[in-house]
Amino acid sequence: MNEHLSRAFFARPTLDVARDLLGKRLTRRLSGERLSGYIIEIEAYVGEDDQSSHARPGLTARNAPMYGPPGFTYVYLIYGMYHCLNFVTEREGYPAAVLVRALEPLEGLTTQQHLRGPQHPPRDLARGPGRLCQALAIDLTLNARDVCADDAPLWIEDAPPIAESRVARSPRIGVRGDDRAVSIPWRFYLRESPWVSGKVSFNRHHAKTGQ
Repeated sequence: MNEHLSRAFFARPTLDVARDLLGKRLTRRLSGERLSGYIIEIEAYVGEDDQSSHARPGLTARNAPMYGPPGFTYVYLIYGMYHCLNFVTEREGYPAAVLVRALEPLEGLTTQQHLRGPQHPPRDLARGPGRLCQALAIDLTLNARDVCADDAPLWIEDAPPIAESRVARSPRIGVRGDDRAVSIPWRFYLRESPWVSGKVSFNRHHAKTGQ
């Protein structure tokens, strides 16, 4: 079994963490079974001055995990039905996190298909932040959980680094905010991957699956 990523991995600049998470294996233990997938798309949210971040109003009950120690989860609900998974980065007290947008499914495919529903094709099992949370049974019970702990139900396993030639960057998808927030290239993804979640939208008035 591959080594879990350490707290030191997450306690770095958020953009470095986001880039380096590409190709790592996100793993969920569910009823004794391993459900996993390779991370192929991710977005960074950094500080209270990031107008697309949940931290923009300052510390609240909802965004409190973002201000906590690195290597913890920040799971939230959108539209009252879809969960999104983030990993907290940088130093404790500074609100920063990375949103996992898409996975290439790897282990537990039958269970992932069951959790998503038989009507969804394999390509759509974890192609998008809400879908991947459904496929791995990630909900608010996994909010503010330490993914570096040995007994964690959700963690990230190390994997060989991804070559820079395979990495693309773009603005984040479907976010609100000022010109900087909607245009800064803080989305990282693998070029030509069929599991990438979607195209960039520059409409700041209609947030979708960003923070």
